[in-house]
This record gives sequence, C-alpha cells and structure tokens, in this order.
Amino acid sequence: MQELTFGPFQLEVSNGRLLRDGVEIELRRQAVQALRVLLSNTGRSVCYEQMIQEAWQGTQVSRHTVAVTVAEVRKALDEYGSWITHRPKLGYRLEAPECEDWIRKGWHFHNRCTREGFEKAIDCFQKAASRDNTDPRPLEGMCRMYLVLGTCGMQPPREMYRAFLSVYRRAVSLGGITPELRSDRGHGLHMFERKPVEAEAELLRARRESARHAAVDICLAMLYASLGRLDEALDVIAEARGADALWPIVAPVEINLYFCRREFDQAVTYGQQALELHPYLPLARLFYAQALEYVGKAEEALREYRVASALSPDLAWVRVAEATCLAKLGRRKEAAALYAQLQQSRATDYVDAYYMALLVEALGNRDGAFGELDRAFEENSAALPILDIDPKMDSLRSDRRFAHMRDRLFSDANPLRDVTQPIQIAAAG
Repeated sequence: MQELTFGPFQLEVSNGRLLRDGVEIELRRQAVQALRVLLSNTGRSVCYEQMIQEAWQGTQVSRHTVAVTVAEVRKALDEYGSWITHRPKLGYRLEAPECEDWIRKGWHFHNRCTREGFEKAIDCFQKAASRDNTDPRPLEGMCRMYLVLGTCGMQPPREMYRAFLSVYRRAVSLGGITPELRSDRGHGLHMFERKPVEAEAELLRARRESARHAAVDICLAMLYASLGRLDEALDVIAEARGADALWPIVAPVEINLYFCRREFDQAVTYGQQALELHPYLPLARLFYAQALEYVGKAEEALREYRVASALSPDLAWVRVAEATCLAKLGRRKEAAALYAQLQQSRATDYVDAYYMALLVEALGNRDGAFGELDRAFEENSAALPILDIDPKMDSLRSDRRFAHMRDRLFSDANPLRDVTQPIQIAAAG
C-alpha cells in the first residue's frame, strides 16, 4: 500500500485514508485526491490546470470548487493547514518546515530502542527546535527521550529527570499540556518522585484525553505493578496489547509484569513470543533471560543476556545481570572479573546500583549489597519503585536492613523537590 508521510500525518493513497498519529481524519475523497497531488509535488506549486488534470482526472470544475476543496484539506490538517499556501499566478503549494525532517529522523532513531538511538533522537529534536521555536513537538520528543534514558538505566536518572523537567516546562509554556506530556509527567511522578496518587491521576486523565492511549497504558501498568495491584496491571497491559499488539515496548513490560507476578513460566512464554516479533529488542531479550533464570534454565538465560548485551552494549545493567547469572551458576571467577570491569566503567558510564546490589549479593557480600542499595537511593534509580515486588530482591528481604530500605523508599517521597515545585505551578496553569 502506497503511503505518503508528512509531519504527524500519513496518507494511504490506495484506500483514500488520512491519518494523524494513526487516528483516521474524516476527509471526503475528492479532498484526499487534492492532498495527494499536493504531496506528490511537495515544495512545488500546482497550478489550476495541473490540479484539474491530476486530482479531478481532467473533469472541468471551477476555480472556486478547487479553492473550497483545498480549504477542506487545510481544515483537516488543523494547525498544520498553514503548510498549504496559494499564489494567484502560480497555484497551490504544500511545504513542511525544515524542522519536519529532523522530527521524523528523531522518532526513527528512537525506534532503535538503544541508548545511542535515544541520544541521537535528542540531537535531532534539538535541531528541529532550533529551526522552529514555535513548535512544541520537538520539545515533546526530547521530554520522552530524557524519560526513557532515565527509566531504562541508560544514563544517570537524576540528571535525565532534571533535563526532562526543564524541557517539559518549555513545552507546556509553548503548547499547553498535551495528553502525551501529561502521560510523561505522570510517569515521572511515579518513577522519579514516587508520588503514586498524583501519578495515577495524571495518567488516568491522559488516558481519557488520548485517542491512542497504548503508551499511557504502559506507564499505568508499571505504576499498578509497583503498588502491588498486579491484576489491574495485567488488565491494563492487555488493553495496550489490544490497542497495538506490534508496538515493541509492550513486550518487555508484559514479560516483566508476569515475572513480578512470579508467574515465571508465563513470563518465559511471553518472552518467546516477543522474540519472534522483536528479535532485536534488547529489553525484551533481557527480561526473557531473567524469566529463564527463574525457571531453572540458567545456561539458556546466560546466552540470552549475552545477546541482549551485544544488541545494546551501552546498557550497562545488562552486563550486570549477566555477571549475576554467572555468580549463581558458580562461575564466580568470571563474575568477579566482569564486576571489576563494571566498577572501572563507573568512572565514565552510569551503572545502575540497584542491579549492582544483586550482583554483589550473588558474590557473597551482603554488606556491599546494601551499600549499593544506598547508592541506588542517592542516584534515584528508576528500578526502586519495584523494590517491594521484585523477586530478584528476595534473598535480601529477611535482612533487617531491607525493611529500613523499604521505609526509606516510601518516606522519601520527593527527592527532587527543589526542581519540581516550579513545574507543578506551570502545569497547574
């Protein structure tokens, strides 16, 4: 099927459908044909005679009819209608601003689901913003990338969340709070400020406001899981899957959800299904490996950890998981060597201390494990919200220090109070 993409729109030529971010926009067929001609001549003027020949197949209609039809197209494009201009002697012209190419490229890099891809996406969105400081979409893209980098443990979460809040403020002041921004804010409230009540309120509102709420469902499922509301989390993730079964991020969240429910066989099954659809998705392979480990297939898990690490070598905690698996297999020398490499890499790269705690515990150093958990709190690790339900933490739960960590998790409700208060004021406006 031939598809013409421009900005947030897709025109499916064969069936005459115009979509915006996947949601169909009602547009009569003749207006679709006029849009098709304009898109086929992007950046060039289309005169009256050419429009009649290509959009009306040579049938003569008045210039007024053509003008009314193009006006329908402009109205359908809403705030992007200004991309279509008219000059009396030259005709109609559709031209997207230069920033459009950078925005599209940014989302292309995002789809790699690697640290390098997310960082390249930020660079593209920054270039788009520099070319059009009135368009909030590049800022929305940057918001999402900073959140992903922090949430996935690819970059220091405190730094990423501060960057998110800064860009979020600019985006809200420029274009108001869109459902996407509201969802991102709710996700940040959950993952980094640990404010579950406020997070749920924002996410539920974003869900009501969004025509495509699969992304919101993912964040909501993660919130419910961390609160122990695992049945609700499963219901929400099922809705996300129903809305967009092929969306890559559904798979790793779904696998990890079954893992946290301690339904390890189910997690393995969903992991196998995920890899059939997304064999190059590092997080899906990582959580599949984790599930294999917990059904007693440690050697298979080790192979999957290594593939995940090869797919995303800049995701340090995958190597931590590999080292932990080696230690549990009794291959302590290899695990210790990898641990030493990871410690050395901390001078230049972020290594999530939450996962390092699990490795240090597997190497037999209980005090060191709690030291790493202390560090995880200082770094505001995005893994902390699942502390209560994470099966990987079971070996530490009987230690009295774990209860202290748990109390700290729920009492330290806003570790970034100094930067969030201005944002809350801006959002309320």
